[in-house]
Amino acid sequence: MKKLLLTILMTSFCFTANAGPQQEKMKTCNADASKQTLTGDARKAFMKDCLSTKNESMMHSQQDKMKMCNADAGKKELKGDERKAFMKNCLSSKQDSSLTAQQNKMKTCNADTKAKTLKGDERKAFMKSCLSGN
Repeated sequence: MKKLLLTILMTSFCFTANAGPQQEKMKTCNADASKQTLTGDARKAFMKDCLSTKNESMMHSQQDKMKMCNADAGKKELKGDERKAFMKNCLSSKQDSSLTAQQNKMKTCNADTKAKTLKGDERKAFMKSCLSGN
């Protein structure tokens, strides 16, 4: 009986010890979702992705993200409000290494159309040019 009680006690202790990092991850993901003012399905998708991240060492630190976003903005020769909008979007979005190059390009081109507030035929023409690499 004592062995059974001791086994149950040790098992519950192990579960409690393992809950710490997951709880911290949940706090961080919640804070990030709140910062991005996500609601509904967008928040659910973000939380699922955030909590299921397998290898946290693959994520970029904020400084790495800043360098990468600055370099991208420089390549695109963005200035003023366009640069600010691009940087805001780039720094707040989560970089997903599982996306293909084409998917990343699509994401970047979409962000650029939002920053430039392009609509209709202008947007289509821009997206075609952006995705083809011209």
